[in-house]
Amino acid sequence: MIIHKGQPPIQPKGATDVATAKTNQPERHSQIRQMVQNKGFITIDQLAREFGVTPQTIRRDINALSKAGLIQRYHGGAGIGSSTENVAYNERKVLCYEEKRQIAQAVAAQIPDNASLFINIGTTTEAIAQALIQHKRLRIITNNLNVATILSANQDFEVIVAGGLVRHRDGGIIGEATIDFIQQFRVDYGIIGISGIDLDGTLLDFDYREVRAARAIIDSSRKVFLAADHTKIGRNAMVRLGNIAEINTLFTDQALPQALLEVVNQAEVKLVVA
Repeated sequence: MIIHKGQPPIQPKGATDVATAKTNQPERHSQIRQMVQNKGFITIDQLAREFGVTPQTIRRDINALSKAGLIQRYHGGAGIGSSTENVAYNERKVLCYEEKRQIAQAVAAQIPDNASLFINIGTTTEAIAQALIQHKRLRIITNNLNVATILSANQDFEVIVAGGLVRHRDGGIIGEATIDFIQQFRVDYGIIGISGIDLDGTLLDFDYREVRAARAIIDSSRKVFLAADHTKIGRNAMVRLGNIAEINTLFTDQALPQALLEVVNQAEVKLVVA
């Protein structure tokens, strides 16, 4: 280190940034937690730009917050929840609301009038139901009471509700009777949501009973549309539904991580970024 008389010592490159990062760390941690709660998932690059620090600093922040059980660390970012339990339904309804609305509009644009379709459980599929309301002569089979309520407002639609056990927290219908009912049909489009997509293309969810119903929808549809906002990418969930290769079109709101994009391209899955 070179010291000039009467002048402060010259700091090593990056020392000021490190000192500032340490000084602001408690406030940054609090803000990171709040951003994760608001968005559901946020990337390391987004956080680094937001706070004007390096990605390495953000990774250390995420590791510390994750060890404290305050957020969940994921590949490329941070989110809420765990691999065994989903976020509460009322929280999911407001998470990424605008992104889900945009995805829903993109899905609805691909559904023609006079089509038959399945719609499964989830807040994103409920947004899709809202986007479909102006279509004509749709025949919809659903295991989601909220979807049925939304679409029954159009008297031109025929809405068929699957039997089974009603899940109180979100109006989802699950169980053996649900699967048996779904398997009676063969429809034009199966529209499903998902809790997580691993970077190798594995589709993941939290409730094995919900997964079995979604599996029946995939097997009973001529084309399958998967709607998933960016918070679902790289997110952990415990139950395996299938693989992205079984999907015809993936609808999302941000560019995919390179690893997943390669899987999608190799499987020749159409990608629509709303």
